[in-house]
Amino acid sequence: MLERVFFNLIDNAVKHGVRVTAITVRCEREPDGILVIVEDNGVGIPAGEKEKIFERGFGKNTGLGLFLVREILAITGITIKEAGVYGKGARFEITVPRGVYRFPKVP
Repeated sequence: MLERVFFNLIDNAVKHGVRVTAITVRCEREPDGILVIVEDNGVGIPAGEKEKIFERGFGKNTGLGLFLVREILAITGITIKEAGVYGKGARFEITVPRGVYRFPKVP
């Protein structure tokens, strides 16, 4: 299911970002877990739509994409929000709480 989350975020960037030429995915350690950042350099999301994009039925197609992304992540306590700057690109921050992930042991 996690694959569908990333597919949807990247697909949305390509379809709706208008001028996207770069998409980056990176992780940062936070005190309470890990922050996974997926961002692009497209047009971004207007401030008034940052929460609406996660509502069922909102959007230009089925309106289920980001709604389902949030629902899939919520099953395991993972959250997602849009934190980009309109005009500079979209930035999705996925917060993975401690205890939901593990790092492999290095020999």
